[in-house]
Amino acid sequence: MRILALDHGTKRIGLAISDEMGIIAQPLEFLPAEPLQDFLKQLKNTVETREVGEILVGIPRNMNGTYGPAAEKAREFVTALQGVFAIPIKTWDERLTSVQANRFLIETGMRREKRKQRVDQTAAAILLQSYLDSLGQ
Repeated sequence: MRILALDHGTKRIGLAISDEMGIIAQPLEFLPAEPLQDFLKQLKNTVETREVGEILVGIPRNMNGTYGPAAEKAREFVTALQGVFAIPIKTWDERLTSVQANRFLIETGMRREKRKQRVDQTAAAILLQSYLDSLGQ
C-alpha cells in the first residue's frame, strides 16, 4: 500500500509518496492550494493513478508542542479531505520539515530559485519518511 503525504501550505501543497513496501519516501510535486476544488480534483487523480491507500497530512506544532493558527487550518484541510476520500487520512507532526528541506536543498547546491520550487515536496518527503520510520519500530 502506498502512502501519500501532504505538506499543507496556504499557497502550495507539497506531495510525497512511499514505495509499495512503505519503506522509502520520495518527493512527487507541489500543487497550488487554491482554489480548493481544483486541488482536490488533482489530488483525487493522483490517489487513483498511484493506488494510494492512505493519506498523511502534516500538522504544524509550535516548538513547545502547542498548536497555533496554522495547525487549525491544517485540521480544516483534513476535514475537507475526509469529505472526499474514503481511504484513511492521518496526521503527523511536521515541526521543522520545511527548515530541514531547505537545508538539504542548500547542501545539494541547489540555487535559491529552484529551491523555492522544490521545498514543499521535499518537506512532504521528510514528513513521510519520519512517519514510515516510526512504523518500522
